[in-house]
Amino acid sequence: MHTTYDRITTPLTASLLRGAIDVERTERGLLPHRLPAWARAQCTDPQLAMAESQPSGVRLAFRTRATAIELDTVPTKRLYVGAPSRPDGVYELLVDGRPAGRGSVKGGDTVTIDMTAGTAEVRSGAVGTLRFTGLSDEAKNVEIWLPHNETTELVALRTDAPVKPAPASGRKVWLHHGSSISHGSDAAGPTTTWPAFAASLGGLELINLGLGGSALLDPFTARTMRDTPADLISVKIGINLVNTDLMRLRAFTSAVHGFLDTVREGHPTAPLLVVSPILCPMHEETPGPTVLDFSTLGDGRLRFHAMGDPAERADGKLTLGVIRDELSRIVTQRAAEDPHLHYLDGRDLYGEGDAVELPLPDQLHPDAATHVRMGERFARQVFSAGGVFADRRV
Repeated sequence: MHTTYDRITTPLTASLLRGAIDVERTERGLLPHRLPAWARAQCTDPQLAMAESQPSGVRLAFRTRATAIELDTVPTKRLYVGAPSRPDGVYELLVDGRPAGRGSVKGGDTVTIDMTAGTAEVRSGAVGTLRFTGLSDEAKNVEIWLPHNETTELVALRTDAPVKPAPASGRKVWLHHGSSISHGSDAAGPTTTWPAFAASLGGLELINLGLGGSALLDPFTARTMRDTPADLISVKIGINLVNTDLMRLRAFTSAVHGFLDTVREGHPTAPLLVVSPILCPMHEETPGPTVLDFSTLGDGRLRFHAMGDPAERADGKLTLGVIRDELSRIVTQRAAEDPHLHYLDGRDLYGEGDAVELPLPDQLHPDAATHVRMGERFARQVFSAGGVFADRRV
């Protein structure tokens, strides 16, 4: 150890976490989850298991006079054969709501994925330590936002002053569900994924159910949202249904109604916003599935390619254009009896002009600058005066 202060070890419990739906006690520590155990048991998809265990929007929150903080974790690093190494996940420290430090944890477990062979090799690794020092000795509210894109087991929390759970913020809770774009994709850090950045601008407590590759209108996700206390709710639907070529228009319409019905069972009058997909040129008029362009791996780049045929729309295949039209129609129909239901065209967050200035690097996911832009626009259009979530008084 490189520390010289007297250390106090605080037991890691769910009371210190915000943004997690569930926590699992492991042999090494505490693993935050963004879906409950009963929901995880209903789906064995490895993509979902990876996505929901990556703690996008999850943060440790406590009050302390500590000038030094150490957090032991076991991150899970994912390596893709033939692709450039992904950067280590980023932890961000906020003190009384203001940025106060960033860091990463080396080591941990590794999953080596060979996309051409369809295999994955898992290796266990060592515990790593994140350190923040030089903090003021005044009483303060501390948040450590966990990496949005790196499964993270929490092992130990050490400080040089006692720690207690942060007091309730008094802010309203915003519950959001979406795809890898909402999960965070290529954001610069956990506080600048577009939902996290929008929540900070809106003064809200975020619970982020953005699940990379897994925004598929799953009933267990709808039931999770139904059962999760929240004041404001949004669902961003579309791109993953095209990516996976999962369903046709007939099934899509029924599934959207069923998803919204379930959410409404638990939140009958909460403001509920349906957000359609942002612009993705390759899928605007071309159906899925989406596949990796293996020809770019040799250059160390990841790019995706649309495999569908625009003519297949006549057979009910989904494109982003088809999905936007149908979501708008569904919300208009339902809003006649549900005045708290609203619709936002995702192209208001990222549209044609943005695609010229900030094109999607891999044809599918926005970059870090685009996440910030989307967060700013969402906050301005949805949280500001006249927006559907404008009345956020507690």
